[in-house]
Amino acid sequence: QVHLVESGGGLVQPGGSLRLSCQASGRIFGIAVMGWYRQVPGKERELVALITSSGSTNYADSVKGRFTISRDTAKNTGWLKMSSLKPEETAIYYCIIFQLGSYYWGQGTQVTVSS
Repeated sequence: QVHLVESGGGLVQPGGSLRLSCQASGRIFGIAVMGWYRQVPGKERELVALITSSGSTNYADSVKGRFTISRDTAKNTGWLKMSSLKPEETAIYYCIIFQLGSYYWGQGTQVTVSS
């Protein structure tokens, strides 16, 4: 079993910042890719950012320059630093990892951007 726990979500004003965390535990044998997706009710889940075990990153165009993904491979932990947040980025943010040919999702953390 692989278990992912996200934290750090909450309410933030437009233009504000949040840092999400993802802690992986259980049968972890080497996380090839760690990432973040987000989903608004009624819409498809969309990629926010990914980071490989070598540190290569990939971002959605809409968040480039504002969001930063990072990870501590030894601690099976990842983070998503979000800055200059916009109301339309209100969503549930999900952590995802890929290892040994399988994907695993966390349960998500709510991010609400509102004044």
